[in-house]
Amino acid sequence: MALVNRQISKSIKLHLSKYPILALTGPRQSGKTTLLKSILPEYRYVSLENMDQRSFATEDPVGFLKKFDTHVIFDEVQRVPQLFSYLQTLVDESGQMGQFVISGSQNFHLLEHITQSLAGRVAIFKLLPFDIPELKQEGLLHPDWKTLIIKGFYPAIYDRNLDPSVYFSNYLQTYINRDVRDLTKVQDMKRFNNFIGLCAGRTGQLLNLNNLANECGISQPTAKSWLSILESSYIIFLLPPYFENFNKRIIKSPKLYFYDTGFLSFLLGLRQKADFENQSLAGNLFENLIVADLFKRNFHEYQLREYWFWRDSNGHEIDLLTKHRGGFDIFEIKSTQTVLPQLIKGMKYFDEISNGLVKDKTLIYGGNDNQDRTNYSVRNWQIDINK
Repeated sequence: MALVNRQISKSIKLHLSKYPILALTGPRQSGKTTLLKSILPEYRYVSLENMDQRSFATEDPVGFLKKFDTHVIFDEVQRVPQLFSYLQTLVDESGQMGQFVISGSQNFHLLEHITQSLAGRVAIFKLLPFDIPELKQEGLLHPDWKTLIIKGFYPAIYDRNLDPSVYFSNYLQTYINRDVRDLTKVQDMKRFNNFIGLCAGRTGQLLNLNNLANECGISQPTAKSWLSILESSYIIFLLPPYFENFNKRIIKSPKLYFYDTGFLSFLLGLRQKADFENQSLAGNLFENLIVADLFKRNFHEYQLREYWFWRDSNGHEIDLLTKHRGGFDIFEIKSTQTVLPQLIKGMKYFDEISNGLVKDKTLIYGGNDNQDRTNYSVRNWQIDINK
């Protein structure tokens, strides 16, 4: 397969002349190394997963950085934490922009070291698995959203035409469990994997930490710690509620989503499109597809937007909203292929109570048409928002 053009490439190249260090993070196997090598061919590449390079950097950081002093990509740099303070000194002395590019798949450790040693010197980028426009541009987007949800978006599946269930089984054992052991003292991996499965069954739902902990047979602090691990490994993300203004009877718990629907489907036992027929979570899976895609575009296109959902105690809800032009863009997400008036009830209610702050209302649905109606837009699941 030809190299897929990743949207984030433009922003990375643009910021090379503006910051001395660029950092690229994201889940394992999202294509970070492939991307950096392809768009920065003039940079030397050093993987600190390599034991020889890691030993050199750990035992003699001064000598190591004399050899690799400029235009270098340091991959999995969080494995040698003492390098960060040396990098700070080097870039402060040289004043050179684009001197180093660092990357890593453990967001928690990488950002911790950046905050401690490199604050103000780094532009941070996040590369996630493919988004819908990237697949569409290369002619790789499956025309059926149910099949797409099961296949997921990890590059290796498309590059090597892999069976998604086999790929995600190996991904769980090889990468996630390894990261868990690196980040915490989890002894019972079977219980941790059960915890991930329980999270999958709650996708698109309000997070109830007590309920999750009780069902898994762990304490609430442990459940909170394990959620943090899954977040820092880019497996899940939490969509925060918007609860400013309007009224006080607002839901304040976040909603839980998975970055990749293929891995989510694997955890739920979905292996083919027919499995959706008896799947009570079909609407939640579609919502996860859309919310995760907009999150990925936000990172890949460096939009720097914030997203929330909104729900009050009477059941009025907006699936997704973002601030835009001094107001809100709001989205309703429904898996149905038929556009019906009741689908926009939540947006209509929110529009009425927001004192004219809603700028655009968009219904994203499981059909194929795009329509510009008088009071709102209808967009198909491929989400060409600009149409």
